Amino acid sequence: MKSENLSRRMILKSGLAVLVGGCALQTTQKGGEKMGAAKRNIPVGLQLWTVRTECAKDFPGTIAKVAKMGYKGVEFAGFYNYSAKDVRKMLDDNGLLCSGSHTAIDLLSNEKLAATMEYNRTIGNKFVVVPWLDRQKLTTKDAWLKMTATFNELADKTRSEGVHIGYHSHTGDFAKIDNETPWDILFSNTTKEVFMQLDIGHAVHGGADPVAILKKYPGRALTVHVKEYSATNPKALISEGDVKWKEVFEVCESTGGTQWYIIEEESGAYPPLEAAEQSLKNYKKLRNQA
Repeated sequence: MKSENLSRRMILKSGLAVLVGGCALQTTQKGGEKMGAAKRNIPVGLQLWTVRTECAKDFPGTIAKVAKMGYKGVEFAGFYNYSAKDVRKMLDDNGLLCSGSHTAIDLLSNEKLAATMEYNRTIGNKFVVVPWLDRQKLTTKDAWLKMTATFNELADKTRSEGVHIGYHSHTGDFAKIDNETPWDILFSNTTKEVFMQLDIGHAVHGGADPVAILKKYPGRALTVHVKEYSATNPKALISEGDVKWKEVFEVCESTGGTQWYIIEEESGAYPPLEAAEQSLKNYKKLRNQA
């Protein structure tokens, strides 16, 4: 299958064989765990879904290019059949940290959880994020409540590993079911150990107020997707759209508990590597770091 036709789900599932193989090396995350709330102290990573076509062609080379742009870490969206030991070497060789991994929920089943945790332990990952759920099975509040039990159970199982289990938002998470959004059903009924990876662009696109969400669930936004949204400009990158970034950053850095900002750009308006580099430049300019 051509790399440009790979879906996020297919790429994530492609890591299954590697995860089951596992590796023995144990490592710990050295950065981002207890970052201070002060401005500029939260590191910035790139969600590699942004450059997925490049990763499919040359995974090690793409990671090296991302590091040269100035990113401090990367969040994975599949491992392209590389072993955990090889992925760890890519990170170390380029001075990068693992800021998270988008992991299909079936890789967190009872049969596969141990191998998944071993893989993440090897690459130094503390943030395992479920990036999507089968919405055809989640059409009622009761169905979402059952899903909360799954997340609570996973959080209990991974706590001893020092690994956080989270869920990544999409626009549909803010459309009400029985007068309540799936996002609120999930995070009002899970323990504080289940963190929310709020995608700011998706939240605004879905009609939600990301600042209000961050305030409603203090300490649970451990990693935040820094993504722009514009109602009028589909090419808008960070700082070029409708998001009130100053307010978002203030909450993340005071009560949000945020340990990583993760840039993701998936509009397709620019070549992937160009989009990743310009997004980081825009972020730095926005934070007066340019």
